[in-house]
Amino acid sequence: MSNVTTSPEAAAAAQTLFRVALGGVLAAHGTQKLFGWFGGGGVDGTSKGMHAMGFRPAKPSAVLAGVGEAGAGLALALGMATPAAGAAAATTMGVAASVHAPNGFFAQEGGLEYPAVLGLAAAAFTIGGSGPFSLDALTGHVLDRPWMRITALAMIPTAIAVQIYRREQALAADAAAPADGTAAAEG
Repeated sequence: MSNVTTSPEAAAAAQTLFRVALGGVLAAHGTQKLFGWFGGGGVDGTSKGMHAMGFRPAKPSAVLAGVGEAGAGLALALGMATPAAGAAAATTMGVAASVHAPNGFFAQEGGLEYPAVLGLAAAAFTIGGSGPFSLDALTGHVLDRPWMRITALAMIPTAIAVQIYRREQALAADAAAPADGTAAAEG
C-alpha cells in the first residue's frame, strides 16, 4: 500500500499554478518600474527611488531592477529558460530584501518578508525547473539543462553580494560627501 497522496499530474498542475502566479506577480512589479503601470513610478520615478536607496547609477539600476522583475517574471510564467529566469528573479529579490532588512522581517513594518519569499520561490524554480506544462518542456529543455540549473543557482549569491557591496559603497560616499550640497546628484 502506497503512502502517496498526490498524483504526478496534480503535482505538475500545482507547480504550474505556482510558477505562473509567481511570474505574474514579478512581471507586474517590474512593469511598475519600467512603464509606470499599476500605479508605479516608471523608469524616472524608480530612478529617484533607486538613487535615494544608494543604487548608482540610478537609471540603469532602475531599468535592471525592472527587467529583473518583468523579464524574469514573464519567462517564469511561461516556463521559458527557467534556470536563468529564476536566478534573475532571485537575485533581484535578494537585493530588494537586503534593502528592507533593516526594517525587520514583517512586510507591514517595511521588512524583508515579501521580497525574500519571492526570491526563495524563484530560486526553487531555478533548482526544480519549470515542470511539464511549460515552454521549456515544449522545446525539449534546450534552455533548462541540469548544468544550467547548477550554474544559475551558484551565481545568485555572488550577484546579490556584488549589488549589496556597490550600494554600501555609494551610501558610504554619500555619508562622506560635504553637507553644503556641492556634491553632484546623479539621476
